[in-house]
Amino acid sequence: MSASEPTFEELLGACQVSAVHLEMRDEYKIDDPAYVAWTAGQRPNGAEAYADWFALVQETVARGVSIRRLRVISEPASDYIHFEHAITSELNVAAGEQVRWLTRRQAGGLLLPANELWVFDGKKVRFGYFSPAGDDLGSEITEDLAVAGSCASAFDAAWSLGTDHEEFKLP
Repeated sequence: MSASEPTFEELLGACQVSAVHLEMRDEYKIDDPAYVAWTAGQRPNGAEAYADWFALVQETVARGVSIRRLRVISEPASDYIHFEHAITSELNVAAGEQVRWLTRRQAGGLLLPANELWVFDGKKVRFGYFSPAGDDLGSEITEDLAVAGSCASAFDAAWSLGTDHEEFKLP
């Protein structure tokens, strides 16, 4: 992210109607303390481990903004995906997000963007870039309406095939 780009918190704070997040990685920051604790057999509370995120989502949803997250995952699911699945109810859903899961097999007929992304109000896209180990390599924001429309349409097509978190069983 360049110094002139708004922070993620500013982007979500300016959102008026909807924010959608397309996740397509099987691992993120594997040295995340909550994930490390989980791999050691502890069961950290997601809302406590990610208190800032939890509060940000609650504040955003309280303003009337819909937040949807779709996780496109491989089969079998990685340990990190198992971790995310384990904390999604108490973190994402409890904060107010709608979360769905979609296996890559189910997504085979979709045309999805090459990078993870957030679409804000259908007008602005924040692409996220990650290293193979899941480290954050920065982001890029575009307000190109054609790109935003394409990304929003791809998200909606994938969302329609996804399974709500409460009903989804990991492969």
